[in-house]
Amino acid sequence: MSTPEHPAVTKLRAAGAPDPALRAFSRAVDRVVAGDSGLLGEAELEPVTELPDAEALRAQDPAAVRAALEQAVVVKLNGGLGTSMGLSGPKALLPVKEGLTFLDVIARQVLHLREATGVRLPLVLMHSFATQAPSLEALGAHAGLDDQDVPQDFLQGRVPKLRAEDLHPAEHPAAPELEWAPPGHGDLYASLVSSGMLPALLGKGYRYAFVSNADNLGAVLDPELLAWFAGEGAPFLMEVADRSAADRKGGHLARRRGGGLVLRELAQAHEEDLEHFQDVTRHRFFNTNNLWVDLQALEAALEAAGGALDLPLIVNRKTVDPKDADSTPVLQLETAMGAAIDVWDGAQAIRVPRRRYAPVKTTNDLLAVRSDAFVLTQDARVELAPERAGRPPVVDLDPEHFKLVDAFEERVPAGPPSLVACERLTVRGDVAFGAGVVVRGVASVEHEGPGRLELPAGTVLEG
Repeated sequence: MSTPEHPAVTKLRAAGAPDPALRAFSRAVDRVVAGDSGLLGEAELEPVTELPDAEALRAQDPAAVRAALEQAVVVKLNGGLGTSMGLSGPKALLPVKEGLTFLDVIARQVLHLREATGVRLPLVLMHSFATQAPSLEALGAHAGLDDQDVPQDFLQGRVPKLRAEDLHPAEHPAAPELEWAPPGHGDLYASLVSSGMLPALLGKGYRYAFVSNADNLGAVLDPELLAWFAGEGAPFLMEVADRSAADRKGGHLARRRGGGLVLRELAQAHEEDLEHFQDVTRHRFFNTNNLWVDLQALEAALEAAGGALDLPLIVNRKTVDPKDADSTPVLQLETAMGAAIDVWDGAQAIRVPRRRYAPVKTTNDLLAVRSDAFVLTQDARVELAPERAGRPPVVDLDPEHFKLVDAFEERVPAGPPSLVACERLTVRGDVAFGAGVVVRGVASVEHEGPGRLELPAGTVLEG
């Protein structure tokens, strides 16, 4: 006798979800019903101590580089709305460097690579429903970018939130859209299939996908690394970088005891293991979410797994209305695309320099990247200024006054201060920066009184 379908799966089916998405979500629900918390205990893991180093790789044969580039595609995850920063539209349309948006920078990077190498190199975006139309309209401003033989985009899915009380689909009649949640970027694999993008890419002879977040401006396709990946014959490669104190809460690489590599996110750590999770000397490498995927191997893995990779589960506990702490407690079932390293035989990781990771997650990051601590190169790379010696400044702005982009912009009307010589900047209170403010070394600004403290133009902050 077959087991009745879970109501949440039925709800997803009624919404028209394709089979790969249904299979992936059904597996996740079955795990939660069976008591799987998605947690990875420290006792199950061992630190990763050694990895291949991208900086130490020998130069690849030019013919091999060319052959790999001819089969390469750039995939950017573009589903974010930046709601944590107060944005209502696609985060990738936020001006981030010299007046250019994330999508502007990405478009320039791809166009430069096409011109420099003479290869076709398509750019493909994975959108959410909320980001698709405005993002495609913005990309239309870049002449020639759509000159490619595969579609420019595909859509990620969505899944029902589950009531924490009984694991049934959450209901919120006042705003039914809040009953749904993104399934995490692990949805990439199922969405590639259900959208028809995977067969379209393979049908045009594309084999290698470089996948990264749209808000990571350091994530540029590296032809040498691509050729090395192709030569290794691995199905999957994760770029990791050395963890610093600023990366304590990010997902880190580990090894299952007696097994292979695994990615552990903060939501997968037991509370008693948080000290180990955040120990950057124990778990030395964090996931940049820059990934390389052999699309032929992905097709074979999906066929073998019944159409959906069995990725480790992430269970996020929230409320159905994230802005209302008193609304119904729910579980959001997610997966991470980097978690494929745990289920894919032969998957590898490689240590890359910090310059390949320049994300903008908060206005702290935005201030740093907009400042002269980062430069925009002729080939549209956003990198740390040479004077920084590979170390970004640490920026800590008062969240009460700077967390939301509109409030942030109001307090830096003439542009960011100079941070090229700054090690750490801390701001507490309502503070505005005049034009040409310079920050050196470790500096702190505190304002406790009423009103706003205006730092005059040309102010030098030090100590």
